[in-house]
Amino acid sequence: MKDLIGISSKTYEIYEKVLPKISEEFKQIDNICEYNNAKMMNAFFDCHVSETHFNMTTGYGYNDLGRDVVEEVFAHIFRAEKALVRTQFVSGSHTLCKTFFALLRPNDLLLSITGTPYDTLHEVIGIKSNPSSLKSFGINYDEIALVNDDFDYDKIADYVKKHQVKVIEIQRSKGYSTRKSLSIVKLEKVCKLIKQISPETIIMVDNCYCEFVSEKEPIEVGADIVVGSLIKNLGGGLANNGGYVVGSKELIDLVGESLTLPGEGADVGPSLGANKLFLQGIFMAPTIVANALKTSVLASAMLEELGYMVSPLYNEEKVDIVLTIGFGNEKALIDFCKGIQSGSPIDSYVSPVPVSTPGYTDKVIMAAGTFVQGSSIELSCDGPIREPYIAYLQGGLTYDTGKIGILKAIDRLISDD
Repeated sequence: MKDLIGISSKTYEIYEKVLPKISEEFKQIDNICEYNNAKMMNAFFDCHVSETHFNMTTGYGYNDLGRDVVEEVFAHIFRAEKALVRTQFVSGSHTLCKTFFALLRPNDLLLSITGTPYDTLHEVIGIKSNPSSLKSFGINYDEIALVNDDFDYDKIADYVKKHQVKVIEIQRSKGYSTRKSLSIVKLEKVCKLIKQISPETIIMVDNCYCEFVSEKEPIEVGADIVVGSLIKNLGGGLANNGGYVVGSKELIDLVGESLTLPGEGADVGPSLGANKLFLQGIFMAPTIVANALKTSVLASAMLEELGYMVSPLYNEEKVDIVLTIGFGNEKALIDFCKGIQSGSPIDSYVSPVPVSTPGYTDKVIMAAGTFVQGSSIELSCDGPIREPYIAYLQGGLTYDTGKIGILKAIDRLISDD
């Protein structure tokens, strides 16, 4: 392998050195994968998935049996009353946006309890001025920062007692921040706290990058509505686009009417040939997520060996598929991303450069030689060009190919030292 992919003996020696200590982590990942595959298969059994459901609709999308079964499968897996799984969602951020607008009305209060949300939501909420933001429609916003990578339980409790909060938003993954992602155990604790004080407050969870990493999902621990993208974990590398929302029937019906139009909601929206890909994607997702986690563990162990700051460490609890790597300087960040691109199946000969990107304040470098544009369940690495110059690594459809990408990226770092 070393000679075929063209890496140095030094890189391969580091790889061989870390293999013994990551084997136990791989066993734990396999155990969770086995459980989630059983959960997924049980959904297919109970929902009576058939070849008939691969058929597509066009136009209005009335009576799309396959689309309805896809949504039954997602609801079953998440232990939710209802799901909305659509190609009409263009990204995870779009899915979050439509959910915000479905749940909130003028003078309502939206509270983030995980600090400032991900960059692409700033104009959605109105943190950054935009005439189409929630703020422009008279919706109020506030936020409570995390404390030591955990919820500020006392401050949250005090705030919810004093204010009528319509929706509490929780972003589990770290986004472009330096904090740790939030475990299902911490999520359960804060959900119980909120519901004890204000049962009517809607708890909305941004679950991007976290699906199938643990044995439980947010609905099972008290969340009311959960949102995610299909070009991340649950698409299994097969979904070409789309997003999902799961939760109570009442809330999902509101999101359906926000996505399409009042009175028709989830009854319209053609599948356009996506049903088979959505079903194959969710079928593959537990195994693909496990491969991504193994790729992350290998990268974490090797980069730690080289002295880089990584989170999570190879032997820490995994909450999502994202690994943050602190480079401390712009050149190392860019070099590593270029190495990931060179180890990708698509556009391996292309060299990524930092560019201005819609939704982001700083220039961003994105390495993603992926079959689906921007798919972050496939091996990819990106980061804003700002101090402290952190890269965000995620994905890997198979461990063996993800490993090649990691080895080539690290080899580039070593060769530049």
